[in-house]
Amino acid sequence: MTVTELSEGLRAGDTRTIERLVRTHGGPLLSVARRMLNDEQDARDTVREAFLNVFRSRASAPADAAISEWLHDFILKAALAKLASRPRTPEQAIEDYMPRFLPGGLYADTFEPWPDPVDVALARPDTAQRVREAIETLPETYRAVVILRDCEGLSRDETAKIVNTTPAAVKIRLHRGRMALRTLIAHHLDGNPS
Repeated sequence: MTVTELSEGLRAGDTRTIERLVRTHGGPLLSVARRMLNDEQDARDTVREAFLNVFRSRASAPADAAISEWLHDFILKAALAKLASRPRTPEQAIEDYMPRFLPGGLYADTFEPWPDPVDVALARPDTAQRVREAIETLPETYRAVVILRDCEGLSRDETAKIVNTTPAAVKIRLHRGRMALRTLIAHHLDGNPS
């Protein structure tokens, strides 16, 4: 089935096409929801909600290869809505994770150069797990931007639209989120796992 046929079948409400769409794209969308929500049941509920919204909006399904991006947009919006609906719990301030500076402007803590290139280090399961755990500890507004930009590969403008902020705010949050991640995983990647 071509993308055009998939789009046409979806717009027509064809049940076989919708089933195929869920089978083909459900797994990748669930992975996105898991990264965003860090809760299996919430992720599954979010995928169901996203597909309901897809069905309700099927008349606007794109007729080209953009259908994957169209679905991706639904899951991201549904995951952010789920995050917004959760009871607010006090978050640790991002400043707690940021590098500290001495009065003269030098770093208070020094980082050793990583013994391995980042791609080699991230290929190790223990390092990948440590990075995932570190991302999960970031405050929600920074975590969402880091996931959307660095894990999902969205542009600054796309991320800004999804999280309802400006591209400049996305740039700042991403920079601060990455700096906090560097602090959180420093001991592990310095060769001194804690």
